[in-house]
Amino acid sequence: MSPDPSLTYKDAGVDIDAGDALVERIKPLARRTARPGLLGGIGGFGGLFEIDTGRFPRPVLVAGTDGVGTKLRLALDLGKLDTIGIDLVAMCVNDVVVQGAEPLFFLDYYATGQLSLDQAEAVIRGIAAGCEQSGCALLGGETAEMPGMYAPGDIDLAGFAVGIVNRDRIIDGSRIAPGDVVLGLASSGPHSNGYSLVRRILALDPAAAGRPWEGSTSLAQHLLTPTRLYVRSLLKLIAACEVRGLAHITGGGLPGNLARVLPASVDARIRSSSWRRPAVFDWLQKTGRIADAEMLRTFNCGIGMTVVLASADVELALALLGDAGETAQVIGSIEPGTGQVRIDP
Repeated sequence: MSPDPSLTYKDAGVDIDAGDALVERIKPLARRTARPGLLGGIGGFGGLFEIDTGRFPRPVLVAGTDGVGTKLRLALDLGKLDTIGIDLVAMCVNDVVVQGAEPLFFLDYYATGQLSLDQAEAVIRGIAAGCEQSGCALLGGETAEMPGMYAPGDIDLAGFAVGIVNRDRIIDGSRIAPGDVVLGLASSGPHSNGYSLVRRILALDPAAAGRPWEGSTSLAQHLLTPTRLYVRSLLKLIAACEVRGLAHITGGGLPGNLARVLPASVDARIRSSSWRRPAVFDWLQKTGRIADAEMLRTFNCGIGMTVVLASADVELALALLGDAGETAQVIGSIEPGTGQVRIDP
């Protein structure tokens, strides 16, 4: 009687060789994101980054972490994973830049039940593209293969970004005052928020997912348009004029996120008619029979970032943002109040 064969980690569902192969595949992607301060490369136990104290004599590090929510489920269902990594980076670095910070580096966490090299490479290629577009280095990450934790083909993602700002240049909203103006920067769609509701609405009209939408893409594909990266545009604006407050419009919408940067002594009064809401939000509201207030606190409704500054700086800011490729407009003003965001028609 022959002895029982010895078990290996691969028998248990974890392929170390595949993990090593993935590292080799992504090294060229990471190299394209290199920026001053980066030491070493992908594959070490930890990522190394040197702070330039010449540029940042009073350095404050700003850290952010996020995921992409159930937009990932839609991407998996459609088999389209090449841009979800851009979403992952954007959700983190857009949060970091609103403090006035320049993103330095990004790390990702990629988890799956069984590692597919092609699937993982597609996701990380998107992550690298997001890092390139926002000027931060892909410093490292973790690939976790955990059989039994995820259904076949499923993955989960998380991202981590670190930025830097001089202490006296932190943007925290404390300088916002009555008479200031609120600018809105257009979103590229729902970005990465509200997708549990989006998917519920798609289930009400399953045929809608495959219908053409604004050209050759389907509605479902359109809903995978990546979250807009505002980093480079905002850093140029911050360098040129006094930005008093920035709010990344994510879960909670305009009312929930703009309120996070307002002093308790002021209100923001926003005119919802001051920008053109993308048609996808009209479809979502009509199909899901969603109340106006619910739309505003669930989705960005076409405004992905807000900027608060003095009225004297508005003309310059709009010109700079336009030159940087942003669609920006005045959407409201600051008045005495109690820290509320008021949405008018």
